[in-house]
Amino acid sequence: MAVRGVWQLQKLIVSYCDWGGSSRGIRALMDSHLPAFREKNPRLEVVTELIRGQHPHLKGFYRNKNERVICVKNMDPEDILLHATRLRNALGRKAVKLKTRHVTKHPSVRGTWTTDLKF
Repeated sequence: MAVRGVWQLQKLIVSYCDWGGSSRGIRALMDSHLPAFREKNPRLEVVTELIRGQHPHLKGFYRNKNERVICVKNMDPEDILLHATRLRNALGRKAVKLKTRHVTKHPSVRGTWTTDLKF
């Protein structure tokens, strides 16, 4: 996703094993979908990395120095491409857990309105 016109994902590393069965889907992805993904995203640096004896994973590096790793073992090429697209569209921020369900800048003095109020 872009913030002020600048894409946040800088680099995507595709790690796989050329021997293991859990990397079957990512090897098929590199033959079929990965060249088109690179052409559609010229600003994104896509690097393939051979790591023998390890499960395949996608690692995204963002502009705010955060990184996200997604394990893609035993997945189809379409599912892996979906995860790569989600990494590209993410901002790279950490997920923030909300303290309440109701978020507002100016909280009510009388409390949050609900349907259970009796008059």
